[in-house]
Amino acid sequence: MDQLETRDLKYFVVLAEELHFGRAAERLLIAQPILSRTIGRLERRLGVILFDRTSRRVTLTTAGEVLLAEARTTLRALERAVQRTQAADSRLLRLAATPGGGSGALRGLLAAHEGQVDMHFVRDPLAAVRAGLADVAIACDSDSLHGLATLPVMAEEPVALIPANHPLAGSSQVTMAQLRRQPTYAESCPPVSLDHIVDLVALDRLIVVVGASAADRIGADVVSVPVVDLPPTTMVLAWPEDSTDREIAALVGTASATHLAHHLDVPDRSTA
Repeated sequence: MDQLETRDLKYFVVLAEELHFGRAAERLLIAQPILSRTIGRLERRLGVILFDRTSRRVTLTTAGEVLLAEARTTLRALERAVQRTQAADSRLLRLAATPGGGSGALRGLLAAHEGQVDMHFVRDPLAAVRAGLADVAIACDSDSLHGLATLPVMAEEPVALIPANHPLAGSSQVTMAQLRRQPTYAESCPPVSLDHIVDLVALDRLIVVVGASAADRIGADVVSVPVVDLPPTTMVLAWPEDSTDREIAALVGTASATHLAHHLDVPDRSTA
């Protein structure tokens, strides 16, 4: 069998998701005949039929469903390999965090390692570390930390970011029930920078709970109101427990030596 090409797998995945040659070709920015020839060539190389085609519909065969799962895994692995290679060449430490989480600790770390850290705002920082898409994460100690070494870096009191002209803005505290009744309330921050989140709140398009240290950057159009029925969160620095990376060790050393941990009574599982 001839070697498969990455492009062929990408074309196949898009067609499997769209189940329509016209829409798939439009999404891929190619002519429909090119897509048809590519899929036909792929089927000949594999010796199986991947799609059942009629004049009215396109459906995946059993073989097609198997290839879809395998192709997605292969393409994700290739994407991670490219990102790891680029990160190795750049020599920047990739630090993942949720928007609005651990802002106080982030400021200290970024200041101490200026020009050496590449920030990534994601929904699941620990998953990014486990997938090799980030070297270090700042995350909640309530998250699953299996296979990761950790260092407590700060305790965060929860606050709600609310537009300054909102009826709740003048409250001394709010409850989760009050927040959830607001049409713009979101259970989690969108995966964008804190500055972008603050802009969304100021434009009355978002209300969200973040750590209190984020309140230092909100400006006059947004207020932070303590959330009375949520407990404080301990934020930890997390990295692979088998890591021997010197840059990771240096970052962990900075977090410890500069007292970012605020003397928390939380066990330190650092192994770097």
